Amino acid sequence: KGQVLTDLLAPQVIIGILASGIMLATPYLYAAIGEMFGQLSGVLNLGLEGILLVSAFAAYFVVFSGGNLVVGLVVAMIVGALMGLLTAFINVTLKADQGISGIGIYLFGLGLSDLLFRVTVGTPTTVTGFPTLNIPFLSSLPVLGPILFSQNVLVYGAFALVPISWWILNRTTLGLKIRAVGQTPAAADSLGISVVRTRYLTELVGGTLAGVAGASLSIALLNVFQANLTSGLGFIAVALVYFGAWQPVRIMLGALLFSMVNALQLWMQTLGVAVSPKLAGMLPYILTIVALIFAARSLITQPTALTKPFERGE
Repeated sequence: KGQVLTDLLAPQVIIGILASGIMLATPYLYAAIGEMFGQLSGVLNLGLEGILLVSAFAAYFVVFSGGNLVVGLVVAMIVGALMGLLTAFINVTLKADQGISGIGIYLFGLGLSDLLFRVTVGTPTTVTGFPTLNIPFLSSLPVLGPILFSQNVLVYGAFALVPISWWILNRTTLGLKIRAVGQTPAAADSLGISVVRTRYLTELVGGTLAGVAGASLSIALLNVFQANLTSGLGFIAVALVYFGAWQPVRIMLGALLFSMVNALQLWMQTLGVAVSPKLAGMLPYILTIVALIFAARSLITQPTALTKPFERGE
């Protein structure tokens, strides 16, 4: 036990865990921040997991077929955007129950991605994903260099998204409209803000970012696709939005918490720590439940109109 603890506390291992945690936070950030925009406008997308799966397969298949990594990423974004629009059509135009429709979209994405994979590829095969992009000078810094500045481009994009999304929500007219539609849609409508158009826009953004999240899994982090590749990541992303109180910075902190726990359990298995792999794999999900319990007990106020269809005149 003493040797195991010594191994875990070794500087190179700690740096490895932190670097892995930063990298593993990427899909959480893209998916959760996209979901945040949708929820702030009043739409809960429980089908996020399905969008991630279909987008991840789309990106993987393009690269597997000999396509460019950038093309794979763009295709994943388009697929995610289309599924985001489908979500908006069902929830905003048809005014379906958002919980039930979300589960339906999830099952659709799960089945479609598995079917397409079996028909076109069949066996999990690795591809060459986005390479590490070392930031000049910064990547050579001791400790911080390998942790923060020796990642792939999608990792940098995920963390850049945090201040960008904060600025959009708090410093732009669009952000004001999104929050108004999610809080008091009738009042927003009376001021000439289109509730339907705003919700469609946020679902389009959310779906596109979910597409990037899916691509980050299949052609940047794992460089492979298989059935149920996401393993609940989409649901954790939804939980992160609640945990982060619909604030980008808090969502980022929550994503880092989950990803660091995930990185820790992966390194524990790598170092041969005498812990059941199944038990170690459960840690992120146990943390999800604990986080939701604390979020429910806090004084967080969710968007008033979340999950509520808008009817003019109500």
